[in-house]
Amino acid sequence: MENEMEALLRDSSGAQNTTNCTGAPGDALRPRPVMERMVAVVVLATITLLTTLVNAGVITAICTTRKLHLPANYLICSLAVTDFLVAILVMPLSVLYIATETWSLGRVVCEAWLSVDMTCCTCSILHLCVIALDRYWAITNAIQYARKRTARRAAAMVAAVWALSVFISVPPLFWRQRKVPGNHTHCIIEHDHVGYTIYSTFGAFYIPMTLILILYYRIYSTAKTLYQKRGSGRHLSSRSTDSQNSLSHCRVAHTFCVSDLANSDPTLEFDRINVTIRFPPFEAEVEGPCEKSQICSSRERKAARILGLILGAFVLCWLPFFIKELLVGLHLLHPSPQVSDLLTWLGYVNSLINPLLYTSFNEDFKLAFKRLFRCKDHA
Repeated sequence: MENEMEALLRDSSGAQNTTNCTGAPGDALRPRPVMERMVAVVVLATITLLTTLVNAGVITAICTTRKLHLPANYLICSLAVTDFLVAILVMPLSVLYIATETWSLGRVVCEAWLSVDMTCCTCSILHLCVIALDRYWAITNAIQYARKRTARRAAAMVAAVWALSVFISVPPLFWRQRKVPGNHTHCIIEHDHVGYTIYSTFGAFYIPMTLILILYYRIYSTAKTLYQKRGSGRHLSSRSTDSQNSLSHCRVAHTFCVSDLANSDPTLEFDRINVTIRFPPFEAEVEGPCEKSQICSSRERKAARILGLILGAFVLCWLPFFIKELLVGLHLLHPSPQVSDLLTWLGYVNSLINPLLYTSFNEDFKLAFKRLFRCKDHA
């Protein structure tokens, strides 16, 4: 009788822990329709496969293309490695868990999976923050930062990101292991420490998101200013009647634009536009002020569109999940398992979008991908 009571208490305790993450106990125990699970598994498995292939392609392109061996691209490669780990270590077990609706791999694998999940996803987000910081330094302090922007510095930034990710994700291991072992049919992130929930959500998302928004706003503002100054410099050089003064103006404009942006991140299209400027002699200057204004305006819109895609994808993928995590940790929300899975996978999708956004605006990456596809066709 006493053994039965202890088992009942253990079961009720496990249901309470599940409630912290998924909502009402009835929702946690209610099975999903078979057809719904089949469709979900097919879709999620497809996302997992695409994420693996795309990130593997980025890693291969950077490793096999000497032209891409740049410090900025090392950060992109490290991001792709992190997202690749999400695709091969985290997503498949999540698909299996959703398909079976029960955890059958034991407590040790559960602890390892949750820890790897939190560490890799946090590391992916912090990589975006470091890439934004690298671009900000490159576009606002190009001459000085060009001397510091080395492979060793990129490696130090990557090491710092991984260390911080582990520091944010590891603490739950210390108190989860103290629980009495039993039937581990659920493997979830338990929200029984409000302080840690606040610490982890702000450290892994809210603070990095704020920094990313500020940095990219300043990057766009600086790029817009450089476009305008470049246009005005060209106009002044064409209007000058003194050939020596005109040549001086052209040289000043050339030095200003290229030196400020020549060492900026080649993965941003609007940086590349400034790097590849061809400055004609002042005598051949035939463009009118209106045409120059239209060119600058077009490039500003392109820069805004690129940054909008990067920021929009990041915020849309991760903000709903971290709002849910914070509200659940504060015991203000009890979402259903379906909602929790949806928001979790919305965050995972960011690992598929990252390599597409951070490489698709770069001609060198496009050529590298075409070369890889040609090799596969020949093989």
